[in-house]
Amino acid sequence: MNPNLHKLHAYPFEKLNQLKAGIEPPQHLSHIALSIGEPKHPAPDFVKQTLCDNIDQLAVYPSTRGGLPLRQAICQWLQQRFQLSAEHIDAERHVLPVAGTREALFAFTQAIIESGESDPVVISPNPFYQIYEGAAILAGAELYYLDTVVENDFIADISQVPETVWQRCQLFQLCSPGNPTGAVMSLAQYQQIIELADKYDFVLSSDECYSEVYLQEDNPPLGLLDACRQLGRHDFARCMVFHSLSKRSNLPGLRSGFIAGDSSIIETFLRYRTYHGCALSLPVQAASVAAWGDEDHVIANRALYREKFAAVTDILRGTMAFTEPSASFYLWPQTPIDDAQFAQGLYQQQNVTVLPGSYLSRTTDTGNPGQNRVRMALVAELDQCVEAAQRIKQYVESLNH
Repeated sequence: MNPNLHKLHAYPFEKLNQLKAGIEPPQHLSHIALSIGEPKHPAPDFVKQTLCDNIDQLAVYPSTRGGLPLRQAICQWLQQRFQLSAEHIDAERHVLPVAGTREALFAFTQAIIESGESDPVVISPNPFYQIYEGAAILAGAELYYLDTVVENDFIADISQVPETVWQRCQLFQLCSPGNPTGAVMSLAQYQQIIELADKYDFVLSSDECYSEVYLQEDNPPLGLLDACRQLGRHDFARCMVFHSLSKRSNLPGLRSGFIAGDSSIIETFLRYRTYHGCALSLPVQAASVAAWGDEDHVIANRALYREKFAAVTDILRGTMAFTEPSASFYLWPQTPIDDAQFAQGLYQQQNVTVLPGSYLSRTTDTGNPGQNRVRMALVAELDQCVEAAQRIKQYVESLNH
């Protein structure tokens, strides 16, 4: 078997289960999970109906490229959301449907990395979505971690990367809005990394699956393709974005998303996917067309998260230190004790589950940027999030005493 399989780290939730093993939380308190970033808001009824209306198409093999109606719906959404012109984003050349961003991020890394004597490097934010790391390891690449900490507003400081690492870099993994920090990159930061990609000839992979969950309705996060547009880079050279319906439309089980960008990379990656075998079924494609074509349910979705963030931060402010995120549905507060001990004690005393920040990070020369932080996913209903925040406050106060 692939010897690199033995280099994979345990997934964060495996470690969390081990942390909680043998603990009996208070039975009079219902369990509230803030650990997994799985949307709990209802899936849109019109999307479910579209899925049902097209169920007979399960009898038809889908194409890897995806049907033209889906690719056109994706292009129209990109044009509206990121002010891209139809002249520069084309359904035939620039987009490819995928079975969710998790699958696509992994497969894309396998297709991009040239292993062997080149000694390739993938640069990743730290903390990070663990698929970035696992994909790089299995592709035979070395990981170079860039800490995203409060001192740099939770955006990777690329000035810290040595010249020798840039020379070996084949893939730079971006995540904006960030998981778990919710930080959003600026145009100047995008410009810096694009210029480096040109200089050292590496690919930019931008995970933007949280781009539609933001807290200021009139201030949507900038995306990589939008940055390209503003910089006059209409060919999107070396730039790829990854989007999904999971968070935007509360459809994590649909497994539907897309990648878009550099047409030459799309063409080659399509060849890889033809062998990979990850085509979306026709009912899923029809449901996806419906979802990408509607913004009303997305606006309503953001309003629900905004309400939860306002309530939870109001309760925890003054009890825990945190930076309010620009986007995503995560809160990333500091803990008064070790993060794993905090998560374990919180579960034991209050029956609330959060994810230790160190489980999402790796230790570098400057330490572990997730240490003494926890990730709280505000995905439960409002009343549950409020109750969880109240229990967390009680737990922190008990530690102080």
